[in-house]
Amino acid sequence: MRIAGKLAAQVLEMITEFVKPGVSTGELDDLCREFIVNDLKSIPANIGYKGFQHTICASLNNVICHGIPSHKKILKDGDILNIDVTVIKDGWHGDTSKMFIVGKTQPHNARLVQVTQECMYLGIKEVKPGARLGDIGAAIQNHAEKNYYSVVEDYCGHGIGKIYHEEPQVLHFGKKGTGLELQEGMCFTIEPMINQGSKYTKLLKDGWTVETKDGRNSAQWEHTIAVTADGYEILTRREEEIGI
Repeated sequence: MRIAGKLAAQVLEMITEFVKPGVSTGELDDLCREFIVNDLKSIPANIGYKGFQHTICASLNNVICHGIPSHKKILKDGDILNIDVTVIKDGWHGDTSKMFIVGKTQPHNARLVQVTQECMYLGIKEVKPGARLGDIGAAIQNHAEKNYYSVVEDYCGHGIGKIYHEEPQVLHFGKKGTGLELQEGMCFTIEPMINQGSKYTKLLKDGWTVETKDGRNSAQWEHTIAVTADGYEILTRREEEIGI
């Protein structure tokens, strides 16, 4: 899991320099696929998963999650973009996502991106043996709502290992002291989706793309986490996050 997580982190590190105005999300998808297959000698988990045909999910502005990359979807100055990637190495999965600000965006969008990342880190810091899943959700929800944002409730984090999505479901809202008790050795994702407006979602006709119902922007960050003897380990930590 450490190896798969590190490789997934490397994909996001690699793609960073290419996220700029004028580039299509389809081009970003191509670059990630080539890097995973040719450089990392690994498998892009999303290709063929329940019929999905791409390496990354590219969720732009008001897309909450599962955005489909396209060569017709050109990034513009001011966009906010989530790139979500999962790598399989020797049968194990590493799943992570990062928000990118394209060029220079408006302060309210930059703030959404920052607060959402803070929500993820606050959720991660709750992880230790004996803690409850509700502790994670409560920490995320409290910080989001304190900043006048809403937490998406229709989609959540998940257990992960040799299976891409498995139990437990990791909700990003909840009450402290409730839910499954965490034990050393568990691995799961924490991936809060935070909206500028209401929490309500809309699934498009393509069966994948999830948008905010009110059309306002959404942000998401994701890490794969392992429960250790005395806390947690971020398996998909990027170099820019050393010390966090």
